[in-house]
Amino acid sequence: MATGSNWSRIEVEACVADYLRMLSYELNGQRYSKTEHAKALLQKLRGRSRASLEFKHCNISAVMIEFGYPYIAGYKPRSNYQALLGDIVEAQLATNHGVQDAVQSAVERPAVEVAVADIGAVWMSPPKSARVHEPQARYNARPSMAQRDYLAREARNQSLGRAGELFVLEVEAQRLHAAGRKSLSERVEHVAATRGDGLGFDVLSFEEDGRERLIEVKTTAFGELTPFFVSHNELLRSEADAAQYQLYRVFNFRDKPRLFNLPGAITTHCRLNAVSYLARLCE
Repeated sequence: MATGSNWSRIEVEACVADYLRMLSYELNGQRYSKTEHAKALLQKLRGRSRASLEFKHCNISAVMIEFGYPYIAGYKPRSNYQALLGDIVEAQLATNHGVQDAVQSAVERPAVEVAVADIGAVWMSPPKSARVHEPQARYNARPSMAQRDYLAREARNQSLGRAGELFVLEVEAQRLHAAGRKSLSERVEHVAATRGDGLGFDVLSFEEDGRERLIEVKTTAFGELTPFFVSHNELLRSEADAAQYQLYRVFNFRDKPRLFNLPGAITTHCRLNAVSYLARLCE
């Protein structure tokens, strides 16, 4: 029977392979049972418990994000994983073309507007990431063959972004109407469409007392802990107008859209990693 936290290479390889199989099913819209997969996998392991397997799946989710991939819904990323796990995920991702094709198709798939059936059901409290303190990133002279920019590609999916903004537009109109502020609900504006995308926010809404609410919308088809991208302009606007600014994170958009809001300056809630710079030649 297995004891302690030392997973063997064979165990980890089996867990990662099964995780990637389930992720492919999920991204391709194929039905599968996490319970059945867990039962079958536990028979191959050395007496591991279901709880320890669940924890390992959450560890794999954290590694997936590090390599620019989405994670399986329900397995929230937990980053305190063994180095062996990172190595095996990297090796299997680099050669698993089925997963690569499924993810690419998922992030580039067009999205359509979704009606808000029950405004009370779409709101969630901001999640707490189960992450440990991480040292500042350093240059890695050995690029990974598994590294991809799938999350960045999804962020550039204009139809998904627009559908998410329209979803929030309706959420805000319904919120104000339900509060008895019908006149304000009719003034909610999709400013990204009507005034351009350089304002640093996408939707102009209102508080119930009439004060403006500046909403930046970030939409993903994946889980609530999926990282997102913010522009320098959005960051500055959130700081300059912190009392009015709110970032709305819309997630699980293609399945069952949900959202949470992060009020005030973005840096209050998020750890920012610089991923690109605008470079000009020195004079």
